[in-house]
Amino acid sequence: MLKCAAQMGAIGKKIIEQHGLSPDEFERIRQVLGREPNLVELGIFSAMWSEHCSYKSSRRFLKHLPTKGPRVLQGPGENAGVVDVGGGLAVAFKMESHNHPSYIEPYQGAATGVGGILRDVFTMGARPIATMNALRFGDPSHPKTARLLEGVVAGIAGYGNCIGVPTVAGEVAFDESYNGNCLVNAFTLGLLKSNRIFRGTASGVGNPVIYIGARTGRDGIHGATMASAEFDEASESKRPTVQVGDPFMEKLLLEACLELFKTDCLVGIQDMGAAGLTSSSVEMASRAGSGLELDLDAVPRRETGMTPYEVMLSESQERMLLVAKKGREQEVFAICDKWDLSHALVGRVTASGKLVVKSGGAVVAELPIAPLTEEAPSYDRPRRRPAWQDQVQKMPEIAPPRDLLAAFKKVLGSLNVASKEWVYRQYDHMVRIGTAVRPGSGDAAVVRFTGQREGGVALSVDCNSRWCFLEPRLGAAHAVAEAARNVSCVGGEPLAITDCLNFGNPERPEIMWQFEQACLGIADACKALETPVVSGNVSLYNETEGKAVFPTPMIGMVGLMDDCARSVGSGFLSAGDRIALLGGVGAGHLGGSEYLRAVQGKTAGLPPPLDFAREKAVQRAVRECVRQGAIRAAHDCSEGGLAVALAEMCFVRDLGCRVRFPPSSLRPDALLFGEDASRILVSYAPAQAERVKAIGAAASVRCEEIGEVGGAKLILEGLLDVPLVELREPWARAISRLLGETIHAVALEGHAGAP
Repeated sequence: MLKCAAQMGAIGKKIIEQHGLSPDEFERIRQVLGREPNLVELGIFSAMWSEHCSYKSSRRFLKHLPTKGPRVLQGPGENAGVVDVGGGLAVAFKMESHNHPSYIEPYQGAATGVGGILRDVFTMGARPIATMNALRFGDPSHPKTARLLEGVVAGIAGYGNCIGVPTVAGEVAFDESYNGNCLVNAFTLGLLKSNRIFRGTASGVGNPVIYIGARTGRDGIHGATMASAEFDEASESKRPTVQVGDPFMEKLLLEACLELFKTDCLVGIQDMGAAGLTSSSVEMASRAGSGLELDLDAVPRRETGMTPYEVMLSESQERMLLVAKKGREQEVFAICDKWDLSHALVGRVTASGKLVVKSGGAVVAELPIAPLTEEAPSYDRPRRRPAWQDQVQKMPEIAPPRDLLAAFKKVLGSLNVASKEWVYRQYDHMVRIGTAVRPGSGDAAVVRFTGQREGGVALSVDCNSRWCFLEPRLGAAHAVAEAARNVSCVGGEPLAITDCLNFGNPERPEIMWQFEQACLGIADACKALETPVVSGNVSLYNETEGKAVFPTPMIGMVGLMDDCARSVGSGFLSAGDRIALLGGVGAGHLGGSEYLRAVQGKTAGLPPPLDFAREKAVQRAVRECVRQGAIRAAHDCSEGGLAVALAEMCFVRDLGCRVRFPPSSLRPDALLFGEDASRILVSYAPAQAERVKAIGAAASVRCEEIGEVGGAKLILEGLLDVPLVELREPWARAISRLLGETIHAVALEGHAGAP
């Protein structure tokens, strides 16, 4: 008889509900075991069958995504994806969400999100060299928005800056759909040798299972279950389910793991992330087809009186579970002692196919591995296109603005367009001195490989959530295309993506329709652009009291840089340079645009069409321009259209421009603020004009010279003639106004002379 079963007796309906299990799921557990589970076993099933761990509503749709390619060394299914970058090197990367914890406790929720994704990457054997983040907050007028923004940014900075990994890029957007549920998506990329990839596997009967890192406490218990439920009025009471991070401990753990990887004593390694010791032990055994026996009395603890249930489900941070080769335990312990880490032999690998957990000399849980993992429930939930979808896709009749300049300032002052310097200036983006293109100076970050003079990666994170709300499949495809376009603008060759799929309650048919459509859109774009999905995360139940967030399939794109010194930024560099538009002016598409939202107060219409052949050609042309040294700057046209893109290029070094658009039948607001896809503005020395045109022609890309750089004004002939300082003011002040701060002088005065 299991000890806890004898103590607890039958498990009641209320306890089952508290564990997030349905009556059918509980009955399935009873059938699997052939008996009633005890409380420890119920907790293990609850965690492993949670949406957060099992992907029970989403995994059938993830099969749409292309995951293989000539450079893919490790695709989805491990802690992070791995891609070959040549020269015996590879990069491991992944993006994950920490949405629910960040809404409940912004600082620690965001901080531990950073810590968790760092561990996912260095678990693969990689040293982290760059992080990014993608954030979503509610309407600026909502009473929680400012507090959440401040707390989340402080948490990201507090953890990332301390551990010494640069935060090199990111994305921030605001919409009332996020009022009750902010999004915090964290990305990390690490560098490793392509023949030294470590995986989370527990193989070799008799091999020791070793715990290393921080001691276990009661923080984070039920974190995975909490992340698999929507919010309600009682959500604030869930603070105990939010983990507490210690970046200094993480640094010690990182260095110890990297030292262990240099030996040959490890068989497998897994981060104790969601569901803690439960998920790490079960997942490692599942990958190997083995079993594990754990002795919880050996687990290092920082609190007294912890029960087996609490030890198994604690999500205390900065912990790893290792499987070492038999007889090599002392090597592991010696390295842990060097880095001042707690460590203990907590179990053995078995051939039983079961997880056997002991405490106090008795068995407290005995469960088969397969039903916890690959045989976990998988639901084909109903999907239905929302009845309101046709209505929101109707493009409203809008009158041209009476004051074009006032409309322009309103778009520039929109929080979705305005300067994000308040955010990124809090992050250390230069630690490790590998950042070649910094936040605010380019469309994507560029990071040199450690110890390399030339090679590196270009990184971008993107998603227009509004477009995904209006047409999920097309919006998701646009997210992939824009991420790739940003990487191409700095000269990078897009290689692969990681995704973080943020949606509402999957039990609602319209949410599952959005999810399926978004997966299809990502698949469309990734196949067309040849950028496989190598890792990712699904975050569901992002809603409060029945109000879901906009569907937000966030895309993290990784591109290869052959020569980081040849990258270009997004700002005009020299008076007299010419300006050209690759891809043409477009059709002035205002559906789902920032102009429509900010000036007209409407979220409606369809996103612009996306022609993959044209997109590939434009990206190919701009990459070739960068590689040949033909251009000095490149900036894609996205939120706010041509007008905003030109203003942003001016703001980087406080250099104005004069632009003459080709003859067009478009009305002024459509011409300036339309958000047609596949368009990139470039600037270059006059002597390079013919070369730029030739590159465009070779790629079959329309290349029109439209103006020149110089002066202190943005002049759009026949439309606007305005001093830059007048445009900069609303753009630079928006976030500080939200937070009630005095604007940082650099943002308002410009970046003249900045590197």
